[in-house]
Amino acid sequence: MTGLKTLSIISPVYNEQDGIEWFHKELCLSLKKFIKCYEIEIIYINDGSSDGSLSKLQSLQPSNGINIKLIDLSRNFGKEAALSAGIANASGDAALTIDSDGQHPFKQISKFLKKWEDGAEVVVGVRRTNKKEGIVKKYGSKIFYKLFNKLTNTTLIPGSTDFRLIDRKVIDEFIKLEERNRITRGLIDWLGFNREYVYFDANERQFGTAGYTFKKLAELAVNTFVSLSAVPLFMSGYIGVLFIFLSLASSLFIFIEQFLLGDPMHIAISGSAILGFLTLFLIGIVLTAQGLMGVYISRLLAEGQNRPLYVIRKETEVNSNLNSSIK
Repeated sequence: MTGLKTLSIISPVYNEQDGIEWFHKELCLSLKKFIKCYEIEIIYINDGSSDGSLSKLQSLQPSNGINIKLIDLSRNFGKEAALSAGIANASGDAALTIDSDGQHPFKQISKFLKKWEDGAEVVVGVRRTNKKEGIVKKYGSKIFYKLFNKLTNTTLIPGSTDFRLIDRKVIDEFIKLEERNRITRGLIDWLGFNREYVYFDANERQFGTAGYTFKKLAELAVNTFVSLSAVPLFMSGYIGVLFIFLSLASSLFIFIEQFLLGDPMHIAISGSAILGFLTLFLIGIVLTAQGLMGVYISRLLAEGQNRPLYVIRKETEVNSNLNSSIK
């Protein structure tokens, strides 16, 4: 026992055979200055890679003071599941998650550790710029964050990434979460705890191509909405109320203009138009009923997610002898 704090570095790997050796070498070089302060383990999670990533990972050698743990998943479960596997197997007092493509700058690790040592329990890496980021991804991301923050009660920081550090307390609470369709960063945000931010400019990818296609990014956005908000369930209800309001307002206008005032505006609204407003009203009723069903379904969703009612950061007891203890 050295008495040093332990640090787990978690990095999911999927089809990174061309760059994983470079990544490991550069990561170890960046971590060397910390081996006097921490016992360090690097956890690689092979997420069902179809190339030679696994054999490359198996050939990696631990550096002085830096151990390696390799988790080989039976198939490609996706990045969120791979991150969860890494966090569940982390033994450190803190865990830092970092992408294995080299886009997360190693030089920022010291800032994460400094903020953690200063009391932060979650340190979130926020990307300011991303080299060679496509127009669709760039502006699609901005639109997503604006819509999500306006439509839900949860606030996501634009540019927040999986490049983040979490304290042991956060790790233990995260492991208790059981939902399957998960967004790791969203669940960590949901847990709360003291949070700080590190802003960085993403590096250019050194090898290969990005694993996240437009389809996967769209799926990630949908999963984030569904996992962290019940708003999609209520959307039909909101639209239904709008339809009912429009149809009632239009019907009142027609009744007054056509039947009470004798069509002074010479609109000459036909029976088909009146039938259309009636149909709009009935559609509004149906959509509103679906929205009410959404309220009940959202309760079932919350029960199915089985998240804890509350999360305790620490407990303090003050005894009659004026001594206090913290758990």
